[in-house]
Amino acid sequence: MSLFHHLKLTVTLFGLCLASVAIADLQRFEHPTKADGSLSVMVIGDWGRRGTHNQSEVALQMGKTAEKLDTDFIISTGDNFYEDGLTDVHDAAFDESFTNIYTAPSLQKQWYAVLGNHDYRSNALAQLSPVLTKRDSRWLCMRSFILNAEIVEFFFVDTTPFRDKYFQEDHTYDWRGVLPRKDYLSNLLKDVDSALRESTATWKIVVGHHTMRSAGIHGDTIELVAKLLPILQANNVDLYINGHDHCLEHISSPDSPLQFLTSGGGSKAWRGKVKGWNPKEMKFYYDGQGFMTLQITQNEVGVQFYDIVGNVLHKWSVTKSVYASI
Repeated sequence: MSLFHHLKLTVTLFGLCLASVAIADLQRFEHPTKADGSLSVMVIGDWGRRGTHNQSEVALQMGKTAEKLDTDFIISTGDNFYEDGLTDVHDAAFDESFTNIYTAPSLQKQWYAVLGNHDYRSNALAQLSPVLTKRDSRWLCMRSFILNAEIVEFFFVDTTPFRDKYFQEDHTYDWRGVLPRKDYLSNLLKDVDSALRESTATWKIVVGHHTMRSAGIHGDTIELVAKLLPILQANNVDLYINGHDHCLEHISSPDSPLQFLTSGGGSKAWRGKVKGWNPKEMKFYYDGQGFMTLQITQNEVGVQFYDIVGNVLHKWSVTKSVYASI
């Protein structure tokens, strides 16, 4: 590893990377690739249950797989702490559901997380606080941000405020920093669109909590399909990755190269409700627990889904000419 890469990695792992002036006003972070230019990423969602509902068993397999693949960092697709997020920055659930669960040496890497709807039900700001990063240097959670990893850019999007029903339910949601909602969503959509348009990365991957296309119990999130999906398609996004439905899933787009990947099997699953789907688009569905990995190079992205005992349930890959992104 070059001195340059070593310095960048050190900054990232210790949570000290400072955001520069970001494209489209979204805070921007950097993460280096391996010396050969590749990247290995693990994705988990809907997990934080103090080890119950097989969370600990999933974590065990994540550790084994991350060691084999030499995982560079982990992405969390939200619903990080059940049932109602964290009460404050000192909540013991942070240790009991995160630090004390993902203990494998191979998982002592940077975690990049977004908020899910359950995270908004208590003190959403607690998960965004640098105090948690001081408690565990792996933790980095923000509403929306950009992660540049040289050959790929990840665009993390705060999807919970898009859902109309959360503003009508009896649950109490922490909307600090979101209201007025109309302005918040308008600015966020403009920022994401601008950032995607200006990106020169070979691969563009968008991460959010909520499903955009799903055969699971939650199904499609109609607000995202109406407002966010056209932006992703117009800007040649390769993958949309989410949680929310407690399953593992791969759906292809009928009218664009965009792929929809669900990794929400971090703990409680087996809901038993699956909607019918066009078999030409439904590449894979597993109503159970597990996680997903991405193996990324300049020319190829490989996706694998794993179950709770480490079996590979589904593989998919796509190649791209380097010149196609220039």
